[in-house]
Amino acid sequence: MMKAGTSASVATVRRALNNQGLHGRTPRHTPLLTSRNIRSRLEYARRNLDKTTESWETVLWTDETKLELFGHMDQRYVWRAKGQAYGQKKTIPTVKHGGGSIMMWGCFPAAGTGNLDCVPGIMDSQKYQVILKKNVMPSIDKLNL
Repeated sequence: MMKAGTSASVATVRRALNNQGLHGRTPRHTPLLTSRNIRSRLEYARRNLDKTTESWETVLWTDETKLELFGHMDQRYVWRAKGQAYGQKKTIPTVKHGGGSIMMWGCFPAAGTGNLDCVPGIMDSQKYQVILKKNVMPSIDKLNL
């Protein structure tokens, strides 16, 4: 625009973008997937496309997640007037070094919930195998799968 000898304010540019259906947003969080992960997931979906609802009722799904013990890892927005930046309702309390986190593992079928277990330290293949041995069969028995 400067080479063309013209200029536009930030508000003008924003308004033009808004008129085209583009709006400022926080980006969505998605799992980091490699090309191999994507291919593997698609193959799995295609292999199981014809399964009946009843056949899925005996599948025991597992998952693990990291829970933040203090604070939030997501982006937040607040509406505030000038001079209100540090009002109690306009801030998010924090602690140094994030306050820690804990890794949890759990399993579930269509019919309920299986065991939930805490993962000590960092998950590695040995810890994962111990958690599976400790929790999968008891969950299957508990849920009559």
